[in-house]
Amino acid sequence: MSSYFTDLALQYIDGEWRPGSGSWDIIDFNPYDDEKLASITIATVDEVDQAYRAAARAQKEWAQTNPYARRTVFEKALRLVEEREEEIAEAIVAELGGTRLKAAFELHLAKEFLREAVHLALRPEGRIIPSPVDGKENRVYRVPVGVVGVISPFNFPFLLSLKSVAPALALGNGVVLKPHQNTPIVGGSLVAKIFEDAGLPGGLLNVVITDIAEIGDAFLEHPVPKVISFTGSDSVGRHVATVCASLFKRSILELGGNSALVVLDDADLDYAVDAAVFSRYVHQGQVCMAANRVLVDRSVTDAFTEKFVAKVKSLKAGDPRDPGTVIGPVINSRQADALSGVVEQAVAEGATALVRGNRTNNLVEPSVLTGLPADSALLQEEVFGPVVFLVPFDGEEEAVRIVNDTPYGLSGAVHTGDVERGVNFAKQIDTGMFHVNDGTVHDEPIVPFGGEKHSGSGRLNGDTMLDAFTTTKWISVQHGRSGFPF
Repeated sequence: MSSYFTDLALQYIDGEWRPGSGSWDIIDFNPYDDEKLASITIATVDEVDQAYRAAARAQKEWAQTNPYARRTVFEKALRLVEEREEEIAEAIVAELGGTRLKAAFELHLAKEFLREAVHLALRPEGRIIPSPVDGKENRVYRVPVGVVGVISPFNFPFLLSLKSVAPALALGNGVVLKPHQNTPIVGGSLVAKIFEDAGLPGGLLNVVITDIAEIGDAFLEHPVPKVISFTGSDSVGRHVATVCASLFKRSILELGGNSALVVLDDADLDYAVDAAVFSRYVHQGQVCMAANRVLVDRSVTDAFTEKFVAKVKSLKAGDPRDPGTVIGPVINSRQADALSGVVEQAVAEGATALVRGNRTNNLVEPSVLTGLPADSALLQEEVFGPVVFLVPFDGEEEAVRIVNDTPYGLSGAVHTGDVERGVNFAKQIDTGMFHVNDGTVHDEPIVPFGGEKHSGSGRLNGDTMLDAFTTTKWISVQHGRSGFPF
């Protein structure tokens, strides 16, 4: 077991590693074999306050630091991730039940986002805007918001913590990070350790490992943070947005999805099968962009289904430490119970299980369902695990209607032999992201990432990070003398 789980099972507040002062512990388990990885005494409301106050104090000097000096921290952080890649991968496998393939995928993206953070430190630019008033100069400065609160999820915790933490810091802010209770080390302490060792000044980044049962809404309601960046479910995201709006805070919400991968009648079926299987089953389907629904033109449904089912049956489920494993465990028993319930409900509603995977503890094998009634609520929802619905359609118009018939609008994909046909199809879908002749699961450091409808608000990546973590300030200078009416 990685030493991270023994060395980093602590809060990180004001540059110090220390235990929380709560009355109970969060127990960190390996979801595959239930091995106890760590026991962490939770942070209290008082410690959340200490973390935010520390970030506010440290941020003042950090914001005045030359951005060329700030970026050296991120250059060093990138080198440390590269040097410790195998240890971090082991931690991902142990704490998330992520496969070796998934760990490599997450680390690749994490390094890409750190490379972008290096450049982001130099990105803010001011403007001089003309004035209709003689002698007046209008300066618009781009400045840090101050302190950012980050709440990260359990599915890609290292990447999705870094994705907000690194840009917020690079742009001159302080940060308090609250990782998910199921991934406190990979999503929290490990991120703090990387930045501490990279030379980030103490107090700028704080990690509080806690639970809403202990702190309620204190993380959101605290007066210090001006922005809350939340990645997680739409139900919790709705609450985060409501609290933030009531306090005039900005919220960046990256929420769930119910993405569809669409196979048109002229698609390369072998390629479409590969894309669809990856899009649904990467990290056991615990991905917000995963293809919950695979829509296939009725003229090619039989041929596609035969190939798709055969490939799904070939996926190896088991110990995520085995390099050959494709399907590891879901994060906890609650998720596993929910997935079993989805399959049972679908079959009860009349669906046919072309593949019905077994469940052993948290290891849920893939299921492929077809024939679900068009009005089933299951087709409207996000299914966070290795269960897929195959849905036939007749023509593009019906496909567009089915894809859009969901409260979510995050990602999606279409496969066709005609690229411009695919682009035209994509333009009709109510999502923040859509891909032609590819999978549904993509993230790139300079392309705006985010969803529509219940899939969130705001965007991350590239220049949109400036909108997320900085604000503008207008300072005018009157070089002459203004005239006043009295």
